[in-house]
Amino acid sequence: MNFSLLNTCLLIVFVIGHIELLVTIVNRVHGLRIPQSVLTQVRHAHDLLIPLFPPVLFWFVGISGPGLILGGAWTDLSVGWQAYLTVCAMGFAGFVVSWCRHGWQCWQRANYEVHCRTIDIAAEIGECPQGDGYHSYLAKVPGNEIYQIELTEKEAFLPRLPAACDGLSILHISDLHFHGTPDRRYFDYLFDHLTEWEPDLVVFTGDLLDEQRLTDWLPTTLGRLDAPLGRFFILGNHDWYLEERSIHKAIEELGWINVAGRTFDLQHENHKIVIGGSEMPWMAKHPNFSQSPEEEFRILLSHTPDNFNWSRSHDVDLMLSGHNHGGQVVLPFIGPVYSPSIHGVRYAGGTFRKPPTLMHVSRGISGRYPLRLNCKPEATLLSLRAGVKRPRRESMAVAVSDSATVGEVPAI
Repeated sequence: MNFSLLNTCLLIVFVIGHIELLVTIVNRVHGLRIPQSVLTQVRHAHDLLIPLFPPVLFWFVGISGPGLILGGAWTDLSVGWQAYLTVCAMGFAGFVVSWCRHGWQCWQRANYEVHCRTIDIAAEIGECPQGDGYHSYLAKVPGNEIYQIELTEKEAFLPRLPAACDGLSILHISDLHFHGTPDRRYFDYLFDHLTEWEPDLVVFTGDLLDEQRLTDWLPTTLGRLDAPLGRFFILGNHDWYLEERSIHKAIEELGWINVAGRTFDLQHENHKIVIGGSEMPWMAKHPNFSQSPEEEFRILLSHTPDNFNWSRSHDVDLMLSGHNHGGQVVLPFIGPVYSPSIHGVRYAGGTFRKPPTLMHVSRGISGRYPLRLNCKPEATLLSLRAGVKRPRRESMAVAVSDSATVGEVPAI
């Protein structure tokens, strides 16, 4: 038999498709209301099957059996292998679509600007605030950006925002994930900077804790923020894994307003703004916006961006989310790979517009796994503008999403 380069390349294609399928399953499963113990088993299966499949495929299909690498015939494949490799081919097609989408995003992003500054907290405090949290060894991975947070300013143009409310500012923070890595020094130093902003409104969109005992970190973090229109919050799935009622109570005792499953009316410049919260699919229920007139400006805090379509169907103007962390690891030319969403990496992080809703998905401040490659954590100050379009300016601009898809319009 003679070596077949074409067959070898096709087997590599099937390996890529296999990986794409497993990643797709893991992403979608993590977007559902499933206990953490079950998700752990799914991840273990994923971690086993990804490295196991290539040697099995190359040995039983490439070398032995039909011996495709050695010039064997594809018609000699068993029915089982034919069926699974067909599925892998579909997975590879999905990978190509994702790759093209990421290239399109990069081209779009080149036409827009965002004002941000990066703070290297480890460098500024003079030591690495690694702590002793879960998987703290990951903090030592070369190139890890977990201590380099971007403080970002964006403008969001919204058609139904009353002209009198033009310039309303919202500090959006998400996904603190207190578990010990980074340690308390990191968060205290970060909030020293966040208190320098003077927003009209502060919101937190969930995943506060991975360790219940760390509620004592709250007074020097969330407890230090303030805003004239108030501070509003919801929780996320990692809080659901713990004692969510006590977490709600701990934040409320700091003066924050819990809007999970309900709405709250704000008065600003003689106009009413309705803000609601959703912790679905894990807790509570969606808020009821039907009690407010449709012409009133609506804001939804939703931990997961998977509620985007619900938000649009209820005439929400601005939706603020987190949960997906921007993917945490963004590969060159490929983009983010892991994103715990029923949409995969489509809404991993960034700004998306599908009328009538503009959605901003924060990359978050931390994560259960302290690893960030080409995906810095962020906190964002949004300045709301009345209207649908604006001339290009150097001061601030809306950032095109890190993972927006074709057909989803950047917020301009």
